[in-house]
Amino acid sequence: MAHAYTPGLRVTHRTTVTKRRVLPLKGKVLKKVGDAVARDEVVARTELPGSVEILNLVGRLGITPDQVDSVLRKGEGDPVAKGELIAETRGLWGLFKSRIQSPIDGSIESVSKVTGQLLLRHPPIPVEVDGYVNGTVTAVIEGEGVEVSTPATFVQGIFGIGGETFGPLRFAAKDPGEVLTPDHVKSEHKGAIVVGGAFAGHAAIKRAIEAGLKGLVVGGIHDEDLRQILGYDLGVAITGAEQVGLTLILTEGFGQIRMSDRTWDALKRREGDVASISGATQIRAGVLRPEIIIPIEKTEQTADAAGVATGSAIDIGSSVRIIRQPNFGRVGVVSRLPSALQKIESETMARVLEVKFPDGTLQVIPRANIELIEE
Repeated sequence: MAHAYTPGLRVTHRTTVTKRRVLPLKGKVLKKVGDAVARDEVVARTELPGSVEILNLVGRLGITPDQVDSVLRKGEGDPVAKGELIAETRGLWGLFKSRIQSPIDGSIESVSKVTGQLLLRHPPIPVEVDGYVNGTVTAVIEGEGVEVSTPATFVQGIFGIGGETFGPLRFAAKDPGEVLTPDHVKSEHKGAIVVGGAFAGHAAIKRAIEAGLKGLVVGGIHDEDLRQILGYDLGVAITGAEQVGLTLILTEGFGQIRMSDRTWDALKRREGDVASISGATQIRAGVLRPEIIIPIEKTEQTADAAGVATGSAIDIGSSVRIIRQPNFGRVGVVSRLPSALQKIESETMARVLEVKFPDGTLQVIPRANIELIEE
């Protein structure tokens, strides 16, 4: 039987998930291979250099650069507190002195005897990386971080916004086709990852933010609602750094789209358990997807040890999702896998496949424009 290889969109009840947890620059790793890690436990730490402020000693004190040494009360590398005296002129007969006090807590980075400028450095900014999921350290990247592995239920979405967070998994919709309204969001959902159904409009998402939800998982939203939530057009980028009050994950695409039964079922089985989620999405390249990870406790670990694949075989009958316009988010089944290259709309030759959608329509789609939905 003909087959192809395509990026996989994973929806699986049991698998082994490995997450790489690294610092943005070299630092100290706090864990070793074999250590158990909690999702909120720090695994590595470093410090980012503080910002710099410039003080013009010459201009403010009315001196020349060669007089800088005589007015300084602190030297290079010395710590300073906000309001502490840094430089002072002798004045006339001990009177009419000019003084400069530190505007910040920090340290003296450098003093230039050519320009007469002094550089103050703010305190370093601590940076910590947590485990993100409950699991075990399976590798250490020296000076950078660790890899944490855990048996888990693993679900990938097609698009998301917002960063990493975690909370108990709750359901606000009764079935995968239900539209989430503001009335579905309750006060008891505060701090939770809430699963809706096919769609959430702007009013429902606003209510979710006001109620203090950590995350919201739905089939789809309208792109104009996303624009209203963000306050700007997203454009082509990597999402995940948005500060909107919660992490939002779409499992199907844009529009009102029933959440797939396999996604709904996988999450429903874990209702009440703590999930770690991330909305980070690489829009153009399709190499980064929003995710929901629900670690499986030791008493439940009868799972197989299959890793999270980055690519899998696709055959006739495979379920796929379209990841490019004009059919973005639609789900169908592969009905034919032509082996020959075909000309597509861009006038280039590409490998294609034929997809049958639930309404019975058939469409030829470039293979680069689909993702395999795996169980």
